[in-house]
Amino acid sequence: MCIGALQGLSPGNFWKRFYEISQIPRCSGKEGKILRYLKKFAEDHDLKWKQDVVGNVVIRKAAAPGYENRPIVILQGHVDMVCEKNEGTDHDFSTDPIKLRRKGEWLTADGTTLGADNGIAVAAALAVLEDKGLEHGPIEALFTVDEETGLTGALKLDPAILEGKILLNLDSEEEGTFYIGCAGGKHTRGFFPVEFEAPPDECIAYEAVVSGLRGGHSGVDIHLGLGNAIRLGIRYLNVLSEELGIRIYDIHGGGKHNAIPREMFVKFLVSPRDEKKVEDTAREYDGIFKKEQGDIEPEVQLSLKRLEENPSSVFSQSFTRKIIRVLYAMPHGVIGMSRAVEDLVETSTNLAAVSLREQEVEILTSQRSSRISAREDIAARMMSLIQLSGGQGRHESAYPPWEPDPGSELLAASKMVYQKLTGKDPLIKAIHAGLECGVIGAKFKGMTMISFGPDLEGVHTPEERIKIGTVESFWNFLLALLKEIK
Repeated sequence: MCIGALQGLSPGNFWKRFYEISQIPRCSGKEGKILRYLKKFAEDHDLKWKQDVVGNVVIRKAAAPGYENRPIVILQGHVDMVCEKNEGTDHDFSTDPIKLRRKGEWLTADGTTLGADNGIAVAAALAVLEDKGLEHGPIEALFTVDEETGLTGALKLDPAILEGKILLNLDSEEEGTFYIGCAGGKHTRGFFPVEFEAPPDECIAYEAVVSGLRGGHSGVDIHLGLGNAIRLGIRYLNVLSEELGIRIYDIHGGGKHNAIPREMFVKFLVSPRDEKKVEDTAREYDGIFKKEQGDIEPEVQLSLKRLEENPSSVFSQSFTRKIIRVLYAMPHGVIGMSRAVEDLVETSTNLAAVSLREQEVEILTSQRSSRISAREDIAARMMSLIQLSGGQGRHESAYPPWEPDPGSELLAASKMVYQKLTGKDPLIKAIHAGLECGVIGAKFKGMTMISFGPDLEGVHTPEERIKIGTVESFWNFLLALLKEIK
């Protein structure tokens, strides 16, 4: 059993594998090391494996004695993780292992994302594959790549590497809840060529920083009213642009399409005569943000720092105003609620990131909906805003929703098993997030699916954590369900 934060936790094989996975760098798009680990694991345990062109790996395990006539069950999860860290945290995601920390009944990481999304699925599948004492039919463990940046592995999955038609997706975040449907999504990017010019004479340089926000998942948490650092920062900058004619020369905030931005950093020049106005306005809006957001974002902060050196070039005043106005006009949050499922967000958009990349400012947004037509509508609206503002845009990574099937035999078996184990009824939900089930199900006619997992919080942020006790409940249910599926 592994040492440190996981000492003594049960089930032992699960936590052993989770620890090993946490030591392997596996940011989205850089999964080579974890894929090599999986293939070596298969060979060490005399299990057959296949890999498709995009990198997805399938490991097969034969049925336990007496279960040979059962249907093949696919255990599915993704190997990549969102790599986010707090400002000032010394961590290199390309080389450094995740530093695990136990805090009471929770497991978290030291200033970075934990990788439980979706290390939980990988660890659980490996623990099942290596345990020769379990009772189950034939198993295919499907490990997909690059889920977090656009479901790339699922979208490009080669159907020839799978045989099963029953899929257990282990990528949900509430123990005792079964998901049977999810939203589809699309990304919309805007590109704005920067108009650079020499800085005005006798200017003062500042950096404005929005920080202290919780962040969150752009699907699961979009309805909570969490602060978006870009939206808050732009409110302050809009006042300065309209009243003082500031000149921006660097801007970046957010990063991932599926994360609500936690921080924003903007450097700008202003005339010395406006120094007091800039600082007074910063204090004013820091107070406004605390008053508006303090109940849900108690650490929110707008800070201002005087910089010693001025830049050699800045955005023109007209381009500064343009990019601020574009960002100020962009919607963020819930667009519409479902009328079919109570309390389910149907359509949303996330103002996810802004960055200066050499000669252009790039804006990333992400749209989700359980209706394809509504997804296309909000994505088209974002594109219209970008183009009307003089930018170039493109859509990326469109993926379909997963339509719920409340009458499936798999769901009935899952409910029965959960009731026997706990004496309680599970919750049955659809989720406003992009599970891989929608993509995979579209590739296989007749595929039946369900998604479940232990309790996770703060995914896609350095606050990500897993409730330790729910892992054992999740594990016991998984084993009982594998035994029951006929």
